[in-house]
Amino acid sequence: MAKLVYNELLKMFRKKRFLVVVLILAVLIPIFTYAQYITVQNTVKQIGTSDWKAILQQQIVDRENQLTSSRVPDEWKKWTRLTIAQEKYYLKNNINPTAPGAPTFVRKFVEEAVALFLPLIVVILAADLVSSEYANGTIKVLLTRPVPRWKVLLSKYLALILSISLMMLITGLLSYLLSGIIFGYKGWDLPVLTGFIQQGNQLITSQVHLVPQWKYIILSFGLAWFSALAVGTISFMVSVLVRNTATSMGVMLAAVISGSLLSQLAPTWQSLRYFVFINLRLTDYLAGKPVLISGMSLPFSLAMLSIWSIIAIIIAFVVFSKRDVLN
Repeated sequence: MAKLVYNELLKMFRKKRFLVVVLILAVLIPIFTYAQYITVQNTVKQIGTSDWKAILQQQIVDRENQLTSSRVPDEWKKWTRLTIAQEKYYLKNNINPTAPGAPTFVRKFVEEAVALFLPLIVVILAADLVSSEYANGTIKVLLTRPVPRWKVLLSKYLALILSISLMMLITGLLSYLLSGIIFGYKGWDLPVLTGFIQQGNQLITSQVHLVPQWKYIILSFGLAWFSALAVGTISFMVSVLVRNTATSMGVMLAAVISGSLLSQLAPTWQSLRYFVFINLRLTDYLAGKPVLISGMSLPFSLAMLSIWSIIAIIIAFVVFSKRDVLN
């Protein structure tokens, strides 16, 4: 099995697909860093001070003004009220949620990237693992080897898990090294609040506690890795079902993007929480961000991602084992 996995990793690197992913990260992370820097500078100019308390107080005032608008849907008003309650808690406890530094950028980056950017990167890695074998005709040669089909497919899946893990590691390293050029490299021990619980329209703070930022980042990347693995597993299934790489990638891109859009456009649709790509924002539970769709929680989202992944794996192995590759 080790040799099969090694062979699949070699094929992945020879296609230069992983190199493309690294280049995308190397280009976009500096852009995100600069955008964050410009946003901070513009905020300081508008408010006239760099004091984080004054900036946060102004954000609270702006959100409270949004609540007076009749154009804002009730779901967004609920989300805004919970956000205001959380920001006031930060002020009361003298905790700066956006303290400058590369570790803070890494934390914010993974929280924002977990639902769309990272899943799209994973699709690039996973969408052609099997479909490219069909498209190039190499699947016939591959299956002539004296190795059971399930071992061939398992080796591809294990190679995918390793590549996703390496991608997450590179993402963390690049975001830290590149953002540190502007924001500095200190801040690993800064305190971060976690443990916020949403119950209806109330924000429960009885379980809120401080953790060092390095620990929070590890937890965030662990949750982001789980989300990325779920996306990779479903992409893997689609790659087995579809013989064309472009079609496989198109299906997954549409599915991931639709999940992000639906959560914004239809937050009152309760059944939407069972859709796998609605549950990707696992880091929101860690940060205590308000959830638009009621009934969602960290255990629920973990369960949904796990169930969808298990179903996808079963379908992939059953179809791959029974498919006629000669036609």
